[in-house]
Amino acid sequence: MTTLARLSSALRRADLRSAAGPILIVLILSMMVLPLPPMVLDMLFTFNIALSVIVLLIAMHTLKPLDFSSFPTILLITTLLRLSLNVASTRVVLMDGHTGPDAAGKVIEAFGHFLVGGNYTVGIVLFVILTLINFMVVSKGAGRIAEVAARFTLDAMPGKQMAIDADLNAGLIRDDEARRRRQEVAQEAEFYGSMDGASKFVRGDAMAGIAILLINIVGGLAVGVFQHGMEVGAAATNYTLLTIGDGLVAQIPALIISTAAGMMVSRVSADRDIGQQLTKQLLGSPAVLMTTAAIIGILGLIPGMPNLPFIVLAALLGWGAWHLAQRGKAPPPELPAPAIAPVDTPEASWDDVSWVDVLGLEIGYRLIPLVDRAQDGELLRRIKGIRKKFTQDIGFLAPVVHIRDNLELAAGGYRISLKGVDIGRGEVMQGMLLAINAQPGSSTLPGTPTVDPTFGLPALWIAPEHKDRAHAEGYTVVDCSTVIATHLNQLIYSHSTELLGRLEVQQLLDHLAKEAPKLVEDVVPKLLPLGIVQKVLQNLLDEGVHIRDLRTIVETLAEHGGRTQDPTDLTAMVRIALGRAIVQQLYPADDASEDLQVMTLAPELENILMQSLINGQAGPIEPQLADSLLEAAADMSRHYEQLGQPGVLLAPPALRPMLARLFKRAAPHLRVLSHAEIPDHRTIKIVSMIGGPTP
Repeated sequence: MTTLARLSSALRRADLRSAAGPILIVLILSMMVLPLPPMVLDMLFTFNIALSVIVLLIAMHTLKPLDFSSFPTILLITTLLRLSLNVASTRVVLMDGHTGPDAAGKVIEAFGHFLVGGNYTVGIVLFVILTLINFMVVSKGAGRIAEVAARFTLDAMPGKQMAIDADLNAGLIRDDEARRRRQEVAQEAEFYGSMDGASKFVRGDAMAGIAILLINIVGGLAVGVFQHGMEVGAAATNYTLLTIGDGLVAQIPALIISTAAGMMVSRVSADRDIGQQLTKQLLGSPAVLMTTAAIIGILGLIPGMPNLPFIVLAALLGWGAWHLAQRGKAPPPELPAPAIAPVDTPEASWDDVSWVDVLGLEIGYRLIPLVDRAQDGELLRRIKGIRKKFTQDIGFLAPVVHIRDNLELAAGGYRISLKGVDIGRGEVMQGMLLAINAQPGSSTLPGTPTVDPTFGLPALWIAPEHKDRAHAEGYTVVDCSTVIATHLNQLIYSHSTELLGRLEVQQLLDHLAKEAPKLVEDVVPKLLPLGIVQKVLQNLLDEGVHIRDLRTIVETLAEHGGRTQDPTDLTAMVRIALGRAIVQQLYPADDASEDLQVMTLAPELENILMQSLINGQAGPIEPQLADSLLEAAADMSRHYEQLGQPGVLLAPPALRPMLARLFKRAAPHLRVLSHAEIPDHRTIKIVSMIGGPTP
């Protein structure tokens, strides 16, 4: 029962704290409608003054703005409280002002008589001066500082987020510390944005104070003269003093709150509050104080000047400078020397080893918005799409692309790395569009000439307003994120062989084992080691063959792995099993009944190459013959590429691996197939020969 009672009590306290805010707002707004007696007004005016002093002192003792993150809300509440009190006091002044100076309470009477000596002219001038100071100086300056601070804080958010991610990736901080820092960055932006909006309430409150003053004076004269039959002079004196007291008792707390707002947004976060910072930085230099004392003392000796104030102040400044100088010279008290603990430098461990990212993307600082989640970075979504499409096309999951900012790069530059080695770089112009001209020719399109970093085509950086014109002239127009994503996509596909490591191969086999566990178990590790399987898959990828049909690949390895473990022979067997997929990949739009248009070797050249084989393996070729063969293959590849047709060379199975390796660099778009890889139901048509007549 005791535990239940405590829990119930805690819940009730939590409910009361949650309801305190709404109840306070309702009470403040109710004061605008419900009449309040003078005694209650005195209590509320006193509470308003005390609240403003509390807020000012808290603002001065906070070490950083986020320590008082509720300040914008308090600023709004105090403004509503002052306006509600103005409305409530105006009602009392207009209804009972003819009865005497204490009609609206003792607080308003004290401010109307004691502070301005009962002179309403002085009161009006003093009220206007305080209002202008609050409106034109304090609140306007605080609002401007909050606006600029909010803008710079929002601009700096991507850099701060990237710095936190870099520290997290480097292992300098943990996840909880990174989460706390991100939350602090977000709260800082929200705080200054809220302060920018809340400062508008303070400025509006100052303008409302002047309007209420004029309305009360005119309304009081009308009520006193026409309703209560008072003389104009007596009514003016009575109602004006009450109005001045009402205005001053509201504007003084408003000035205090505005001062607190200015201190909150103008201070620099440090490990000291404002009082400690001022005493250390303003009064901490003996030389400055001594120089000031000398100048003030000289001014005090000039005839006609008020000598006493200047001499007294100069003496005080000189004494302060001497005291600071002596305190700086005084030796510190002797303390027992602490035992010096030996410096324990930790030994190097395996935790100090940092792994190289498989895929990395480094960007300049101007490109940070493209990868910032808070700004809906387009490049992040494109990279996710690239990895997903790569997985669907090639057959294994590409590694995660680790993105970092690099201040050593140009502002719009980027660099793509594979296992710590650069494989591509480029530079984009943020805010511009890249117009690629696939067919070079004369053009009057305005822009900055450049080269497409992916395919090396001539291009122009153009302004967004020229996009339609570029389309009309036949240009391909893309934005900056598309340029980087296309470059990254092309490099990932061209380096797919290096991306397939043993870890990825094991993950592929584990994924296949969910459907065919016995098949995987019979091959790896019983029949073939994992390295042989990896080499076979890499050979396929190296020749542009996807590995999506992993089941067929593993079944073929299970069938032939007992006879040989040579990766080249096993790759040839797997290619034969994947023949239909290879042909379909090269001729995706052809009907099954149509002939496959291929190239072949001239009979004489084929006989020469067959004679160079040694025990079925590729042997040395004469350099002159190899050069002629490479030149002919490159010409044929370019010819079919210009026609938009696949360049396919049909060769005997024994020559296919040698020719594929030979043509890889000279004719990368030329695919070499063996006769055994062509499905039985497909017919071929030889359209040209290498070493024979040109097409």
